[in-house]
Amino acid sequence: MHLKRWITAIVAIPVLVALIIKGPPAVFAGLIALIAVLSMWEYFYIVSRGNKTGMLKPIPIAGAVVGLLIIAAALYGAFSVMLLLVFAALLIAALLSMPAYQSGPEIMETVAGQVQGVVYIPLALAALVLLRGQPDGLTWIFFVVLVVFLGDVAAFYVGSYLGRHKLSPAISPGKTVEGALGGLAVNIVVALVFKTLLLPELAGGLVVVFALALGIAGQIGDLFESELKRAAGIKDSGGILPGHGGMLDRVDALIFAAPVACAFNMFVF
Repeated sequence: MHLKRWITAIVAIPVLVALIIKGPPAVFAGLIALIAVLSMWEYFYIVSRGNKTGMLKPIPIAGAVVGLLIIAAALYGAFSVMLLLVFAALLIAALLSMPAYQSGPEIMETVAGQVQGVVYIPLALAALVLLRGQPDGLTWIFFVVLVVFLGDVAAFYVGSYLGRHKLSPAISPGKTVEGALGGLAVNIVVALVFKTLLLPELAGGLVVVFALALGIAGQIGDLFESELKRAAGIKDSGGILPGHGGMLDRVDALIFAAPVACAFNMFVF
C-alpha cells in the first residue's frame, strides 16, 4: 500500500506541478474543475450507499453543471455570481426532489446529502481558483498545498508509528491524537520555511496561526469524509488513485482548508 502510494505521488506530482506553473489561470481552473467533478461523483456514491433510496441521479448531474459554472465564475473573480449559482443549485435540487418525493419521504435523506455535496465541494475548491487570481497567487497555491499535504502525510506516518491515543475511534479508528499533533507541528514548520524562502514579507506569528488554521480545517475535512464513509460502510471513496483510494480521499483536507486559505490571503495578510 505504501509503495503504491509513493509511486502514484512520484508520477502525478511532476505532471500537476508542470500544469500549474506553465499553464495559464484557465488551465488551473480546468484542473480544479476536474478534481471537483470527480470528488462530487465519489461523494454522491458515498451518500447513496449510506441510505436506503440509493442515488437520485438528476441532482448529481445538475450539481456537476452548476459546480463547473461556480469554478468558471471564480476564474473571473465573480464572487456574487458564485453565490447566485449556489442559490440556483439549491433551487434546482428543490425542484428535482418534488417528483422523487412520490416514492416516499425517505428520499429527502438522499436529497439533503446530495445537495450538501453540490454546495460544499465546488464552492470550497473554487476558493483555490480565487486564490490563484490574487497577487502572488501561484506562490500561494503552492504554499497552501504544501502545508496541507505535508501535514497530512506527517499525521499519517506519526500516527502509524507513534500513535497510542485514539482521536475519534467512532469515526476513524486509525487516527490518533499523536498523529493529529504531529501533522499540526509539520504544518507550522512547512509554513515557516516557505515564508522564509518565498514570502518573507509575511509576519511570522500570523503564519503560525495560518498554518494551524489550515491544519485544523484539513483534519476536520479528513474526519468528515471518514464519517461519511463509515456511515456508508466503505473504506475508500473510489479507486482512481492507486494507494490513495479515490480523488475525494486525497483532497478531503484541501476542500476544507481552501476557503480558510483564501480568507487569510484576502482579509488577514
